[in-house]
Amino acid sequence: MVNESSTRPVAVVVGPPGAGKTTVGQELATRLGVAFHDVDAAIEAAQGRSISDIFVDDGESVFRDLERAEVARALAEESGVVSLGGGAVMDPLTEDALAGHAVVFLDVAIADASKRIGFDRSRPLLSVNPRASWVRMMNDRRPTYERVATVRVDTGGRTPAEVVDVVVAELGASRA
Repeated sequence: MVNESSTRPVAVVVGPPGAGKTTVGQELATRLGVAFHDVDAAIEAAQGRSISDIFVDDGESVFRDLERAEVARALAEESGVVSLGGGAVMDPLTEDALAGHAVVFLDVAIADASKRIGFDRSRPLLSVNPRASWVRMMNDRRPTYERVATVRVDTGGRTPAEVVDVVVAELGASRA
C-alpha cells in the first residue's frame, strides 16, 4: 500500500481517447491501494451533465476552463491515481502544473483505440470523420504527452493488468 498522507497524486494518467486511462487508472489505484480520481467523471458529477452536453451547450472553451480548474484541484488535493481527459495536457497551465508529478502516458495506436472506443458520437472532438480526427488529434498531442510523461507505456496488445504491471515496474524504477 502507498502512503496517502501527502496530497500529491502517486500517478497521473494521460493519453488519447481509447488509451485506457480510466480502466488502467482504476486498476493501478487498486493495485497500489490508493483512491482513483477521474477528472472527466468529476466534471460530469459537478455539472450534472455529460462532457458531450457541456461541449454542445456551452462550447469547448467552457469545458476546458472547467477541466483546467478540476485538474489543478486534483493535483493539489488528490493523493491516489488521477486520470486526466485526453486534451487536458494541451492547456499550458495544466502542462506546467504536471511538472514534478509522476505522469504516465498510455500510448495507443489507432487500431487499438478504435476497438476500445468504437468512435461513437459521445466523444465530441471525434464526431466528424472519427478516424481522421483521432489521427490528427494524436499527431497534435503526441509531443505534449511525451513532454509531460515520466513514464510511457505502449498499451497495444496488452490487457489492462499487463499495462499496470509495466506502469508499476516503471514507477518503482523511477523512484529508485
